[in-house]
Amino acid sequence: MALTFGGITSSLISPFIGNTLDKYGPKKTMIISILLVATGFLLRSQTQNLLSLYIFTILMFLGVPGSTIMPASKLIITWFPKTTGRMMGGVTSGNNLGSAFAVPVVATLITIFGWRLTHLAIGFSLIILLFIILVVIKDDDKKLISQKYNSIKKDKAISAKSSLLENIYRNHIFWLIILGMTLQQFLRFGVVSQLIPHFDQIGLSLSIASVLMIILSIGGASSKLIFGPLSEKITARIAFIVIMILQTIGLIILLYSQSIIFIWISIVIMGLGMGGVGALTPLVLSEIFGTKNLGQIIGVSRVGLVAPAIAGPILAGLIYDKYNNYNFLFWIMIILLIISIICFITASLSHKSITRNISSIKIKQEKRT
Repeated sequence: MALTFGGITSSLISPFIGNTLDKYGPKKTMIISILLVATGFLLRSQTQNLLSLYIFTILMFLGVPGSTIMPASKLIITWFPKTTGRMMGGVTSGNNLGSAFAVPVVATLITIFGWRLTHLAIGFSLIILLFIILVVIKDDDKKLISQKYNSIKKDKAISAKSSLLENIYRNHIFWLIILGMTLQQFLRFGVVSQLIPHFDQIGLSLSIASVLMIILSIGGASSKLIFGPLSEKITARIAFIVIMILQTIGLIILLYSQSIIFIWISIVIMGLGMGGVGALTPLVLSEIFGTKNLGQIIGVSRVGLVAPAIAGPILAGLIYDKYNNYNFLFWIMIILLIISIICFITASLSHKSITRNISSIKIKQEKRT
């Protein structure tokens, strides 16, 4: 429960962290955020009651947005404007590999030294990381605005009197993208968390179920390495649509699977679809809206995670209690994914139309001159 509250806090604080990121740069944001996470771990090692555990966990999660993908996205898009997709895919795949390495290491440390000393070790390790960031990370203010993408800020239909960020929030394309991203996250929070119980219900052993979950994680890492580079060729928007189609296909196959072979196939396809989300989300947002306010835009998009994080597991539990299986849950997720795909297609077509109109205006102006 403490981790749930922490995750919700992390999502809700993201717009503020994003604003800080845009104003003061990734380096300062990461230093403050990692310091918060480190302090949370150090204090958790000394917790004596449930209330302090909740408080220190929330403190720890306050630093999570500013120490992970948000500043990393800003840095990658700023440093590597011509190879953004490849770099983003490589960096975000490191999350999967890091988790695969960290989980058994931390579990071993807890077994040997206990959870208090392990929390202390993690806290001090993060403090060491701060010194590395001080040396390695350098903010380059001259490159904060990327010229790679046709930003929505060039839309002549948008009022020039309002700020760029206000114009973005008023644009229907932004909310279509946010809605699509939010709805597809129900698969992660509502279905993936229930896969082990589902496998058990259909008669698979715990060992096979565990292997399937490992394959899902490997597929996730592979997806980032595949769709990150692919986004440079077909645009991040199209790549995001493709991964949502893969999620839908994988879930449909899983729903109708009668043999272990098709279950394996469904998990591979779902993994390939789900993993690319982490790499493509900042790429989609920067591709459409530019990078000047990218931190806050990513932060606002993360607020949408609160809904699936809370409602997903609750919905799964209610459906299982009523039907004694997860089939109806899978159908709901398939419908939500289809809605997400429609949102992205509509947003992509609208953005393409705006870009075409801008190009036409420029051509007419050049002919007149």
